Amino acid sequence: MRMRASAALGDELRDRLGSPTGARRLDSSPRSRVWRAELGGTTVVIKQMVDGPDASLRFGREVTALRLASRADPPLVPAILGTDPGRRVMVLEYVDSHDPPEDWVVGYGAALARLHATATPDDAGALPRWSPPSLDDVSAFLALAAELGLPASAAVSAELGGLVDRLQRTARHSLLHGDPCPGNDLHTSGGLRFVDFEQAALGDGLVELAYLRIGFPTCWCVTAPPEPLLRRAEEAYRTAWRDATGAELQGDLADACAGWLLRGDALVEKAHRQGIDHLARIPREDWHWGTATARQRLLHRLGVVAETTRDHARLAGLGEFCAAMRGRVLTRWPALQPLPSRRP
Repeated sequence: MRMRASAALGDELRDRLGSPTGARRLDSSPRSRVWRAELGGTTVVIKQMVDGPDASLRFGREVTALRLASRADPPLVPAILGTDPGRRVMVLEYVDSHDPPEDWVVGYGAALARLHATATPDDAGALPRWSPPSLDDVSAFLALAAELGLPASAAVSAELGGLVDRLQRTARHSLLHGDPCPGNDLHTSGGLRFVDFEQAALGDGLVELAYLRIGFPTCWCVTAPPEPLLRRAEEAYRTAWRDATGAELQGDLADACAGWLLRGDALVEKAHRQGIDHLARIPREDWHWGTATARQRLLHRLGVVAETTRDHARLAGLGEFCAAMRGRVLTRWPALQPLPSRRP
């Protein structure tokens, strides 16, 4: 039996906010139940985390991230109207949205920078740290290259080891959304708002700015905007970051893009990410996830890293290696198509 919104709210929230009426179930991930409803004449969103070993963690991460992000003005997230940690329920402001414009990535880039800038060093420990790729990811990536007939040199292996070390040592404290996908951004008359912070973390904002160029790696609706739009969006991010923090953006976007290339778990949806070497599956099978296949995603990421590391001081060898690996992929699977340039 499908649970009703009225049953999700406990006595305390009903006493304070009223009983929901006109509730309608909204699309959501299997990890949550979401309704649109009326409470005291106000339209709200009721979200409940589904039972599971990490349900309380996801609830806590989302509530904490929403509260940190609420520092932004103009707003970047829906306001929290009430929470019930015992039931893992939150009642949120309803945000009316419209279809995104053709150049949506530009406003997205600026809003993402403002979101990242809402956290400060004083927020250390409020959320988990972002988990970077590991040396196991490097091994899986190099094993795939070898199976494609391209063994790595010692120099490339050393560059990848240095990359992982840099990503693991970053001490930045940006508020990361955790899954900043098309669909988790609501385009409103008052600007862009982000929703669904179940995987929020603290870390380097560049790992999410890289989503635009590397192809939204944790998202079903993978998209590769045209280069002119990418440049405008990345510049909008840098400008918004400078306006919000008073400082120039630090870090290396090429490192962030290369880090996503190594992540085999970014070839499948979250429920299937743990404990499997998905890169090792690539030579044997190609699977669909949302708007692209695994091999399409890999092909795109190889091209991006080859381009962003060209003449790079610390990753030039990796860039050449990725260009060669991309050629091997196209030789073996010549029918692979580019990623879609527009979001669904």
